[in-house]
Amino acid sequence: MAADEATDGVRGRLQPVADAAETAVRGGVERLPDPAERVILPRTERDRERRRIAALCAPFLVLATVAGLYPLSEMLRISVSEAKYVTEGFSLSAYRRLVTDPYLRASAINTLWFSLATTVVSLAVATATAHALEKYDLPFRGALVTLLSFPISLPGIVAAFMIIVLFGNSGLVTNLAAWFTGRSNLDLAIATSVGGLFVAYCYSMIPRALLLLRGSYAEVNERTEEAARSLGATPARTFYHVTLPQIKPGLIGAFILTVRTALAIFGTVLILQALRVWTYEIDYALSNGFDIQLAAAMATVWFAFVLTFTALGLRYTSAEVGM
Repeated sequence: MAADEATDGVRGRLQPVADAAETAVRGGVERLPDPAERVILPRTERDRERRRIAALCAPFLVLATVAGLYPLSEMLRISVSEAKYVTEGFSLSAYRRLVTDPYLRASAINTLWFSLATTVVSLAVATATAHALEKYDLPFRGALVTLLSFPISLPGIVAAFMIIVLFGNSGLVTNLAAWFTGRSNLDLAIATSVGGLFVAYCYSMIPRALLLLRGSYAEVNERTEEAARSLGATPARTFYHVTLPQIKPGLIGAFILTVRTALAIFGTVLILQALRVWTYEIDYALSNGFDIQLAAAMATVWFAFVLTFTALGLRYTSAEVGM
């Protein structure tokens, strides 16, 4: 009884403070714009739904602000700064260098054509693999899926060393090819060539495309395929006219993902050094003279390109899904 009376006494003394705080908060909320006020103090069920959505999105928005918007804004400020170690003044000299420097222009062209080429090959291989996994009763299917998805967990540097182990001067594939052809290992090794880098890119990109395409294949209406086959269509015509339109949104999504992956690969390029691409140039600008304005300008252009490419791709994907 004494404890309950003491608790009630504390509550009675704190109640005016709580009421004053609630009044102050409510007064502050009422001064907010009407949409924000209705989210904090919902009046209808729709307002309550919006508050739940806002609460669920809040952690992501905080993360996007702290780890995304703020660093990007600082990167943009650095790219147009006149000083080297502090952000002050305004200059577009770094962006002019991106346009006038022939090495940087060549690097940008290398990045685009190499990303598109590896993406096309990766999508072709991933589509055929997804088709085989979903349409046929393959033995050890679970083990195959595990092995095919394993490269996703490997950093680019490890993937580059695996390419060296396989296709280097004393690599397994190089030794086998030399034994069969009688040629020198040095003539057959491709690990540090554009061909080796191409294989390394595809090794990292095919599993990512495969995961998306397997999900698309799981939603394919098999009855339409069976109907096409019963009407005399060949497997190739059935795939082109029936299956392909159904997996097209997945193909577009896989295309976006693999292109972005190709544009962002750095560790593999750093180890093999077979081709100068955009990510390598950013690292080179920082490690040789700490040209942070140029590196920031290159990173800003890279981000703007990837963001625009992704937005357009997702818009097209949504249109395809809506059809």
